[in-house]
Amino acid sequence: MSCLRFASFSVLVLAAATAHAADPHSYANVDAVRVRKLDLDLGVDFKRHELSGSAELDLDWKDPAARTLVLDTRDLKIERVEALGADGVAHAARYTLDKRDPVLGSALRIALDAQAPKVRVRYRSAPTASGLQWMTPAQTAGKKHPFMYSQSQSIHARSWVPLQDTPGVRFTYTAHVTAPKELRAVMSANNDTRHALDGDYRFTMDQPIPSYLLAIAVGDLDVRETGPRSAVYAEPSVVEAAAKEFADTEKMIETTEKMYGPYRWERYDILVLPPSFPFGGMENPRLTFATPTVIVGDKSLVSLVAHELAHSWSGNLVTNATWKHMWLNEGFTTYVENRIVEAVYGQALADEEFITASDALRREMKETPPAQQRLVSDAEDADDAASSYAYVKGAWLLRTLEARFGRVAFDDYLRGYFDHFAFQSITTEQMLDWLKPNLIDKYPGKMSLDEVKRWIYEPGVPDDAPVPASPRLAAIAAARAEWVAGKRAAADLGAKDWNTHEWMYFLDGLPEKLTHEQLAALDAAWHLNGAPNAEIARRWYLAAIAADYAPAREEMGKYMTRIGRRYLVVPLYEELVKTPDGKAFARQVYAKAKPGYHPMTQASIEKALKK
Repeated sequence: MSCLRFASFSVLVLAAATAHAADPHSYANVDAVRVRKLDLDLGVDFKRHELSGSAELDLDWKDPAARTLVLDTRDLKIERVEALGADGVAHAARYTLDKRDPVLGSALRIALDAQAPKVRVRYRSAPTASGLQWMTPAQTAGKKHPFMYSQSQSIHARSWVPLQDTPGVRFTYTAHVTAPKELRAVMSANNDTRHALDGDYRFTMDQPIPSYLLAIAVGDLDVRETGPRSAVYAEPSVVEAAAKEFADTEKMIETTEKMYGPYRWERYDILVLPPSFPFGGMENPRLTFATPTVIVGDKSLVSLVAHELAHSWSGNLVTNATWKHMWLNEGFTTYVENRIVEAVYGQALADEEFITASDALRREMKETPPAQQRLVSDAEDADDAASSYAYVKGAWLLRTLEARFGRVAFDDYLRGYFDHFAFQSITTEQMLDWLKPNLIDKYPGKMSLDEVKRWIYEPGVPDDAPVPASPRLAAIAAARAEWVAGKRAAADLGAKDWNTHEWMYFLDGLPEKLTHEQLAALDAAWHLNGAPNAEIARRWYLAAIAADYAPAREEMGKYMTRIGRRYLVVPLYEELVKTPDGKAFARQVYAKAKPGYHPMTQASIEKALKK
């Protein structure tokens, strides 16, 4: 579909948007007024580590009596606020900035004499903006140029743009970005793979998005096409390997379209970031941000691409109205991800991936308070809503629905769900209101609504939750048991042809503490210390920490310094701090690694070090 058609459609969606329950993570007065379009004009200053310029907001007033616009900000320096009349003439507007809350930031309250169709805020971001990371050349792969990228999820967009920072509000946007001429700027919008490096970039996003999907990056970026509507951006030394690893992107798009309807975002490009990126991937529309840790040369970790692509339907298209309902984004996406992997790479791999994830969740449940095991989150910090339960338990519920109703019926329901709620932000209750007539009542006797609600609102996972069988994982479990019992040598495990998920399964199932002799034998046979595969290395180092296996320390320190992905490094810090010696080592590593970590990773590690 053309941009024009989407542009007109987005206006209809925004006009029809209904108010949701108040978002506890936003100050925005969305019942009175909503932002429907954002126009950014920003300069990128690497010396000052700041974005500076203006944000112009088109407003849709809901309350005729309202005269105040409340925006979310965090550590922004507000220089001027103007109200723009229908004639385009700008007038200074009165504003106040509330006292800073450590989590939510500061409410920007703009008082207007009359309901203006637009306001313009001139501002600068802080060098410490939580949603931006400024990297020195030494922290990049190429070592020649600085690099900057954003991470807006969950509520970090407010640290670089003043806006209504809630997933319940969707807006279109344009942006004019000026940057050093030797660098390329990209955004979650229409990127031109052939754009000259002239320092002047313009972007348009015609489909309405929530604020957490607003994204920008500037760096020494090369680009390779991977299909008619897909490309990979990365530093020059990484781009060829990335393009090879993600060569199946177009095939994944086509596969998902066959199951769940058309891809509605025109292009699907991938930006491979430096290793400090705190997540595996971020589903910014049209431009997924991805960690380089998934580039291992054998496509064994490309399920990350399947996951971020799946967000183009679940999350970006149908969005959680507040972070309390994050499982609607991540649970649905994890389910669709597994279906993509099955269709493209086979059922055996898809089953292995789900078994590995579900086993990990079962183990996690033993240490998680029951209240935190529910799908609907009550986390005070929006970032904490991104739990294994939102991802894995949410997907497990959908697998249960598929098993009860049959794949054909469930696929039909899910495609209708994506079509019905397209470009809307919804709550769990709205999802259930659609589920009842369109699946539960349509096929009576398969599964009750009360059963579904127990999955959502109660802790744990039912004992009869479906789990696929995997003969290969069963054989690996048997070999592991024999090795642990001393009945099989490490060299005889038969692991030469194990894929990444099979190694993950083997290592995840090891006893809490092994002997130094066992770890030494395992390492001698399979060279796990310093393993280039980040997923395998993470599990090996956790086993080494549990056994206080000192020979792993040197390579572990290198790993923790080189990688900034929270999922990979934070658990190592959390385990190390459980002993005085481990805590001293963790502090030593962090002192060296901290400058290369994203602010979100720093916060998570510092929280662990304080325990």
